[in-house]
Amino acid sequence: MFELFEIEQQFPNDRLTDIKGKVHGELKQCLRTETLPENAEIAITAGSRGISNIVQILKETVTYLKNSGYRPFFVPAMGSHGGATAEGQIEVLKHLGITEETVGAEIRSSMDVELLGHTPRGQPVYMDKNAYQADGILVINRIKAHTAFRGRVESGLSKMVTIGLGKIKGASFVHSDGALKMAENIEEVSSFALQNSPILMGLAIIENGYDETAEIAGVTVESWHTREEELLHYSKAMMPSLPVNKIDLLLVEEMGKCFSGTGMDPNIIGRWRIDGVQEPEFPAVSKLAVLDLAEKSFGNAQGIGLADFTTQKLVDKMDRKSTYTNALTATYLRRAMLPMIYDTEQETVETAIYSLGPKIDKETIKIVQIPNTLHLNRLFATSPVLDELKNSNRNFTIKGSHQLTFDESGDLLKKLTVHQYS
Repeated sequence: MFELFEIEQQFPNDRLTDIKGKVHGELKQCLRTETLPENAEIAITAGSRGISNIVQILKETVTYLKNSGYRPFFVPAMGSHGGATAEGQIEVLKHLGITEETVGAEIRSSMDVELLGHTPRGQPVYMDKNAYQADGILVINRIKAHTAFRGRVESGLSKMVTIGLGKIKGASFVHSDGALKMAENIEEVSSFALQNSPILMGLAIIENGYDETAEIAGVTVESWHTREEELLHYSKAMMPSLPVNKIDLLLVEEMGKCFSGTGMDPNIIGRWRIDGVQEPEFPAVSKLAVLDLAEKSFGNAQGIGLADFTTQKLVDKMDRKSTYTNALTATYLRRAMLPMIYDTEQETVETAIYSLGPKIDKETIKIVQIPNTLHLNRLFATSPVLDELKNSNRNFTIKGSHQLTFDESGDLLKKLTVHQYS
């Protein structure tokens, strides 16, 4: 078999230590209170992504608002996730650790929306009814590169307003024009919503290359898109990445919504799989095998279509309704289509290697094994990858090496999953 080296990559590591102080400070600076009545109800958005320190951030937001004399409550802002049901979205939040007990405020979940009107191009603008009927709305979300399009604003506050608060109805309309129009639609719809709903401010979360909170920034309605664009650039500068641009075989131990909205982040693996959208030149991954579905994805295997090979174990964990609802709402159907399925991890990996063809030289093959597409500071790679790294300007250390082998059940003997939250 192959010798794999354990490599630890170093990424930008800006890190925020005083979460409470930062949340309270940004709210004090940016919260618009002049329009709020005494004892006002304020809706706070809670999304479906795994965000570092999100429970503490939400809890401190509640504490600040209550201390200021307001009555905060939460609304799930996640489009069609959770099977597009009110109960399902409560369950998604619960699995993220977000409950009424942990964040200190009521959660009002509903798929009912209000039609706020139409943009100049005729796009309908929908908003969660509970949020719209509140005295004010506070939008909280992480800002990062989107997994399906490029634009001035991508995944962040504007997307939360447009798709998250729009529920399945709003999400469906925004996605219906395809990926090439997504950036334009999100900016237009969010602009209309900012002008025609009680949105008070945004609270943006930025994470570093180690999945840690790097910054929390208040965003005013007046500076919304300009500030979000600045924060997106900051976020992209800290994104983790694969060690080299060309890889023969990428082994992904786990995929799931807890790592990326697409299960495996297309920005990391260089695969979009969207009709009409050109694939990026780099990173270039010849073959990709994904071995398992994370428990915290709760059966949603959106993004499985980005792989070439997978295991029966993963497919058995797949909740087709949740996966298909997600794919249909996004309109990127190829991302939910099943790759080749094999009984064990060993058969999956060995078939993936075989598929590279007879001309592949064992001495030059570039294999990279990662725990998922979010945690890339530790990975396993063959010696040609290591040789290329040594000739680059990347910062990394070598932690040891081992043979690519399997146990009696056919599972990979050595995995990185145990390190992913360290």
